[in-house]
Amino acid sequence: MAVVLIIDLVIIGRRPHEPSPRESGIWVSIYISLALLFGVGVWLLAGPSYAGQFYTGWLTEYSLSADNLFVFVVIMGRFAVPRQYQQTVLLVGIILALVMRGAFIAAGAALITQFSWVFYIFGAFLIYTAINFAREGLDEESEDFKENILIRWSRRALPISPSFDGARLTTVHAGRRMFTPMLIVMIAIGTTDLIFALDSIPAIFGITQEPYLVFTANVFALMGLVQLYFLLGNLIERLVYLSKGLAIILAFIGVKLVLEALHENNLPFINGGEHVEWAPTIPIWLSLVVILGTLVIATVASLVKTAADDRKEARRKAAEAPEEPVLKA
Repeated sequence: MAVVLIIDLVIIGRRPHEPSPRESGIWVSIYISLALLFGVGVWLLAGPSYAGQFYTGWLTEYSLSADNLFVFVVIMGRFAVPRQYQQTVLLVGIILALVMRGAFIAAGAALITQFSWVFYIFGAFLIYTAINFAREGLDEESEDFKENILIRWSRRALPISPSFDGARLTTVHAGRRMFTPMLIVMIAIGTTDLIFALDSIPAIFGITQEPYLVFTANVFALMGLVQLYFLLGNLIERLVYLSKGLAIILAFIGVKLVLEALHENNLPFINGGEHVEWAPTIPIWLSLVVILGTLVIATVASLVKTAADDRKEARRKAAEAPEEPVLKA
């Protein structure tokens, strides 16, 4: 993983550019293949149960990352980041996400080891997040994007140049050393990554409690995200039901966490501190089927709807177009 990340850094650092669809497709295929091979290695060394946990966790994190790309598109557009430098911004954002998620994973693993009742909190939080996903959707999410307090403070307190200077964070403007708007973009991406981590880490702990699998699933979900951003392009805007699908997935995992908490309950005010016998344990294969099936249905339904909307819009424009006059002999 470190080697692949370094290769990405060297390639982007030496030649910032907008990857072609072919280049992006090749890299995304490589990253997905690496994740699949890693799962095979887990299967051979630790058994099918842990391999299933890795694949399910990776698929969940990958789908959440795809939804996050839509917000990245909004941020890039809001700050008018040149296309050739967006690759650099995204890679820095991924590195920040890895650091923050690593810290959250360590804290979450420590909490789960000491206090099994934390599953109640994780489950309730995921169900609450799922309700917000279902209510808002992608369009509202993009319209409601607002600069947070850290971005507003940076704009007021720091000397910011009026224009970008390549991918640099500082530049000399009017004889004065100033920060470029790239710094504000980095802050926006970093704080957004922090918010995303609050959703994704409880979700994957609902699938596996092995910190190693939690971290590797997150890493493989983030690797190739830069190329996926350019590969999807405008297609991400056509996935209109993605948020609905993710809402179902997060709600399912939230319920799964609550059921597991009930199954291993030790809170004295719930069933006298004894485990709840009727609470079932959802097997990992069922989780994988539900998550994969939901993603497929949401994607297909999104593409069908947007295609129908395009045809309807084309017919409307054709009907409103003025008729060409007929020339008589």
